[in-house]
Amino acid sequence: MADRMRLAVGVMGNAASLLLYSSPILTFARVIRKKSTEDFSCVPYVIALLNCLVITWYALPIVSTGWENFPVASINGLGIVLELSFVVVYFWFSSSKQAKMKVAAMVLPAIFLFCATVIISVYVLHDHRHRKMFVGSLGIAAAIALYAAPLVVVKKVIRTKSVEFMPFHLSLASFLSSCLWLIYGLLSRDMFLTSPNIVGCPLGILQLLVYWKYRKADVVEEPNKWDLEKKGDNSKQLQLVISDDNAAKI
Repeated sequence: MADRMRLAVGVMGNAASLLLYSSPILTFARVIRKKSTEDFSCVPYVIALLNCLVITWYALPIVSTGWENFPVASINGLGIVLELSFVVVYFWFSSSKQAKMKVAAMVLPAIFLFCATVIISVYVLHDHRHRKMFVGSLGIAAAIALYAAPLVVVKKVIRTKSVEFMPFHLSLASFLSSCLWLIYGLLSRDMFLTSPNIVGCPLGILQLLVYWKYRKADVVEEPNKWDLEKKGDNSKQLQLVISDDNAAKI
């Protein structure tokens, strides 16, 4: 009975996490449409990528015992593909070389940390207990960072009194995901899956409260540089037409 309940919660957790990992699709559709990253931050997506990498490795049989955490491995494996795609799109549409270098400066250390984790857990640690302690501890730190990353956006929402850059579906998915994985961790008696979600639940509630408070604020999008240049060209053409017309009259 307990195993069936754990599996059921794991399936619901997968659904909530899928919503969490796929929710930025709308954001990046906007980035692709406008060919600009605007004021969106790449930090949450890099942290999410690192979290998915570490948690997937933790859930695989090399670290965990058998496939006891298969639901965790499956959804975070999909998360790796999605988050890596978001980071690549962000890098591609970054406005300058400096911005691209900033993205690379965040991604490369995350990849290096994951690779070091794999090497240590395979070649230095030789039993599941020590591997779970090592990888699980890093997973706790990565998961807490994942849930705390939106606080940067929360600060911006409070300052600007606008929820334009904090989508509701992302905040809701974060809250549901942390709650369900908290229950899954408790049923599994796995402190490494439980601990970060104890932090994630109240942070998810905070995001929802901030969104509720500022949800009715007017959203005013700043014009793109291309739009400004286009308007400037149109105004110049209008001036030329007026000048030619006045010259013809003279």
